Amino acid sequence: MRIGFIGLGNMGGPMALNVMKVGHTMVVNDIRREMAAPHLRQGATWADTPKAVAEQSELIFTSLPGPREVEAVALGENGIIEGAAPGTIYADLSTSSATLIRRIHGIFRAKGIHVLDAPVSGGASGARRASLAVMVGGDEALYNQIKPVLDAIGDKVTYIGEIGCGTIAKIVHNMVSICSRVAIAEGLTLGVKAGVSPRALLDAIQRGSFGQGRVLKESIPDTVFKGDFDNVSFALKLSRKDLGLATDLAKEYHVPMLVAGLVEQQLEEALQRGLGDKDSSAIFLLQEERAGVHVRDPMRP
Repeated sequence: MRIGFIGLGNMGGPMALNVMKVGHTMVVNDIRREMAAPHLRQGATWADTPKAVAEQSELIFTSLPGPREVEAVALGENGIIEGAAPGTIYADLSTSSATLIRRIHGIFRAKGIHVLDAPVSGGASGARRASLAVMVGGDEALYNQIKPVLDAIGDKVTYIGEIGCGTIAKIVHNMVSICSRVAIAEGLTLGVKAGVSPRALLDAIQRGSFGQGRVLKESIPDTVFKGDFDNVSFALKLSRKDLGLATDLAKEYHVPMLVAGLVEQQLEEALQRGLGDKDSSAIFLLQEERAGVHVRDPMRP
């Protein structure tokens, strides 16, 4: 298959090399030609513009810093849209905007060009090892058509839904990851200042229910997705008690707890609204009410 790859940085560079390893012909482009040196040594062809890449490719990947770059490469002067023939497939691997990829999809569709959004997760090391998670949005038949190529990029390739859904999943994933890091930072600074060694503290967290992924593996699929908050594993009132102990300890040791303070307010509101005897995941009910949506999986029994 003739594949174009635009964006050969820390993520795109190794992804493109991994695609080449499984035998595909590669045309490459980057704003810095020197980034293509490893690919050219392996037999790739250089193209001066995204348009030139598109003219020579059946499938085009982009791996770019963000929405501005994606828009310029896809729709700008000498962009993909100017060179791609009808039937060409364009898959954006960037973490970008769902609104933008849906707009690109509409514009490209009018010219007979197919679009998928396929952002990746796993960092530069995952890109080198071809162990990335790939979250794909768009036509499922199109996804199935290029999945063998995506399998050269990552070992956790998943079809998420219609166009834009892969990007939304990646944005949510990153948001949860980033916010969790702030909460972890609060917890570790509290524990260390209160006298626990960093290594022992981390080991304790890793061995506990949070570190074992119980929220994602059990609580959300078994309780939240079913809306079964009366099946109590750990009562919300106990969550309020435990977090209060943490914020009290933080006051004693003068450790700021911005995230914990906000969560404490949420738990207090939940208690005032009579949710204390429900499962601790009933905190979802407050956010669902504010967002005007229920997080339920109709496929769950």
